[in-house]
Amino acid sequence: MAVKKSTRRRERRRSTRVDAKLSMRVEGAHEGGPAQIVTESQNISASGIYCTSSHFLPPLSKVMLTIVLPKMPGQKRGQELIKTEGIVVRCDATPGRKPEARYQLACMFADIDPERRERIEEFVAWRNLQALHAALMPARRKTTTTKKAAVRKATRPPRERPLARHGPPTTTGAPPAK
Repeated sequence: MAVKKSTRRRERRRSTRVDAKLSMRVEGAHEGGPAQIVTESQNISASGIYCTSSHFLPPLSKVMLTIVLPKMPGQKRGQELIKTEGIVVRCDATPGRKPEARYQLACMFADIDPERRERIEEFVAWRNLQALHAALMPARRKTTTTKKAAVRKATRPPRERPLARHGPPTTTGAPPAK
């Protein structure tokens, strides 16, 4: 009996990540000197962030990251700025893209305090729950609507025939009721 190879790649990340378009700034050195890149993240985890960049930043270089985390429902605090040091893990050229998104940039958090890491973990969990809820809603809504429609139909009184469109109802030989 032949053993099948798995076609799925094994996930090497320790932290769960989530797709999120968060405003952020990356400050680091590139070929022409210091760079301050204002961009938007593509995904985030408690261990790092992935975004696009207009400048090439060499792998293993240190950068300063500022990420805007939005307010989550049920929490007292509003949006929060997460500032931390990061290390560029990957900076790949993206052919045919707009000038402001010429590179795909992956950074790991190098020096993040436990409180901020926990805040990012809470955000990731919240966004994953949102995605799960959204994925289940169409199926639930369809089933619920079908059940509600069946209940309404079963409990609805029989329809009465509509009156004739033109003129008052006609009687057939019976005197009008008083």
